[in-house]
Amino acid sequence: MSGLRFGYGTNGFANHRLDDALAVIADLGYAGVALTLDHDHLDPFAGELARRVDAVAARLAELGLSVVIETGARYLLDPWRKHSPTLLEHDRELRLEFLRRAVGIGADLGAEAVSFWAGIRPADVTEDTAWDRLVDGCAQIVDVAQRRGVTLGFEPEPGMLVADIADWRRLHAALGSPEALGITLDIGHCRCLEPAPIPDCVTAVAEHLVNVQIDDMRRGVHEHLEFGTGEIDFPPVLAALSAAGYAGLVAVELPRHSHAAPTVAARSLEFLRAAEK
Repeated sequence: MSGLRFGYGTNGFANHRLDDALAVIADLGYAGVALTLDHDHLDPFAGELARRVDAVAARLAELGLSVVIETGARYLLDPWRKHSPTLLEHDRELRLEFLRRAVGIGADLGAEAVSFWAGIRPADVTEDTAWDRLVDGCAQIVDVAQRRGVTLGFEPEPGMLVADIADWRRLHAALGSPEALGITLDIGHCRCLEPAPIPDCVTAVAEHLVNVQIDDMRRGVHEHLEFGTGEIDFPPVLAALSAAGYAGLVAVELPRHSHAAPTVAARSLEFLRAAEK
């Protein structure tokens, strides 16, 4: 049996109550969950946060699910702008507070990683200013994570200021290469824009790899697709993860498939298990 541990993202269960989503994911045979903090899935700004975090911790333990924390919820911080404010904007304090709370939740849940990203540079912000804001903001969150004993996974996202592995390396170096900051690698993103084959991408970041998201994708198109509907050859990718000694979750990320979540999640796990063999 392979050492890879498959998980599923709650952003693909947006129409389910969190308790129900966790139960379905566990019943299907997943080892863990990528929990996106969102309006109906452990909102970090709603009341009685400590009580709700304790309840989720108990539910995860009951179901035997490991967890990573994801912070890509849409419209959580601003009802008009999908992912704003980001770390690149002048009014970024709400994003920083969100990430501080995410780190705290991750610590309390025993999360394997807390994942976040840079954001898209606003048109009225220069590259240098955006970069300085990003480095400063990341440094603040790294400090919080180090104090709480939490591992951070920074995710390169197509179209964002940190879009690829090379950008992540630049950011990591600018922060002084902190041990608390690893990389979240989305396998689909590698196909979308990385120049190297995906297995080579995995090998290149193996020592820093703390979180993996997995989905199918096509070259040059940032659209998360079900397995087998894009261009990725998955057996070599899974083999590369195994060869790298990666022990964290490999979580399916299909945020636009909530309308058929249980069926898609079942299909996805079946595909991944077959691809392992």
